Amino acid sequence: MPLRCAVLDDFQQVATELADWSPLADEVEVVSYDTHFPDEDTLAAALADADIVVTLRERVAFPASLIARLPRLKLLVASGMRNSVIDYAAAEAHGVTVCGTASSSTPPVELTWALLLGLARGIVEESGALRDNGPWQRTVGADLHGRRLGLLGLGKIGSRVAQVGLAFGMRVTAWSQNLTKERADEVGVDLAPSKEDLLAGSDFVSVHLALGDRTRGLLGPAELALLKPTAYLVNTSRAAIVDQDALLAALREGRIAGAGVDVFDTEPLPAGHPMRTAPRLLATPHLGYVSRANYETYYGQAVENIQAFLAGSPLRRLP
Repeated sequence: MPLRCAVLDDFQQVATELADWSPLADEVEVVSYDTHFPDEDTLAAALADADIVVTLRERVAFPASLIARLPRLKLLVASGMRNSVIDYAAAEAHGVTVCGTASSSTPPVELTWALLLGLARGIVEESGALRDNGPWQRTVGADLHGRRLGLLGLGKIGSRVAQVGLAFGMRVTAWSQNLTKERADEVGVDLAPSKEDLLAGSDFVSVHLALGDRTRGLLGPAELALLKPTAYLVNTSRAAIVDQDALLAALREGRIAGAGVDVFDTEPLPAGHPMRTAPRLLATPHLGYVSRANYETYYGQAVENIQAFLAGSPLRRLP
């Protein structure tokens, strides 16, 4: 009897199309799920007979309580080589091997600019008006050239976002708690004296920080109040870095020009969630890493990881 492999959150139903799973045909039965399981009980029930699970990024948490309810689970493959929602100690205690895959930072860089440009030039509003036979030209676009782009974080993604901003002729400033002048000089951007200075002086602010104790709630009501009324905020990192209620209030009250958001406090976003109807918001359903090339890598290397595990030599073990 073949082992059962469950592929989670395959919303587009492409997991078996973007990789060659045929090398596993005689040993593994692959079942993909195109809907998200909203709680641990339904997830545990769906995975009760799974020997292998493939999960994307950090969409699904695997705490000790869930792992304990999956007695057949032997291999967990997560895309990317870092995952903060898997309890590795519990996995080890229950004999579950955890492996990762490579992941490119290019797609979230590109999506960041898609959101920023969409906001600046009113792309969605103008396109909608054109299609609906509405007014010809409703908005006046915000310029990028000569404006200040403030980056919270200058790591792999933030530094590449900075390079695009410089190519547009923007003045780029960065800040994070550990950022040095040497690193800022290396990328070719200014180092902000403080988070507050960056927020108050920027025309566009983009978040590129990892979520942790020091960054959770980093932008709260006081910080958002520092933004210019003509400023735009983009967050393609993690929702919890920005106080969601404070952001909604700033958008509703027109205290900032707009926001571009790809991450939310609850995902998938429930029907009726206030983010679905917030004014001045350009929102996408967590598409940062969702690209054909990345998915080919995720699922292709998932197949390699499963093959290697079955051969007794696991690849790309986490953590």
